[in-house]
Amino acid sequence: MEEINKVMPAKEKKPRGKVVIDIQKCKGCELCTVSCKKQSLSLSDTINIKGYHYIIANNEACNACMDCALVCPDAVITVYKLQRNKKPVDVTPDDIKEQLKSIVYPEKITGI
Repeated sequence: MEEINKVMPAKEKKPRGKVVIDIQKCKGCELCTVSCKKQSLSLSDTINIKGYHYIIANNEACNACMDCALVCPDAVITVYKLQRNKKPVDVTPDDIKEQLKSIVYPEKITGI
């Protein structure tokens, strides 16, 4: 016989993140690149207005852990957690009109 209540492994939902870096204030210390477990941050080839190579982000690899923002000494990194697209679910009951009428006009329903 087949087992009906088979336990299926849960899908691993990885949070997606967006890293925003103020490149004009970044000094390129690379503390964030060391702290990033997904290796989504790297040093750029170009320099900013202060003459530093700044950090650039690969947002496709980011999992929104915020380690980079926490370790940044100049607080130039902001991390946003992106929500996955979820389908809207209609939770309105089928008899909503009758329910509202019974609340607004209770005397018609009860016969008072």
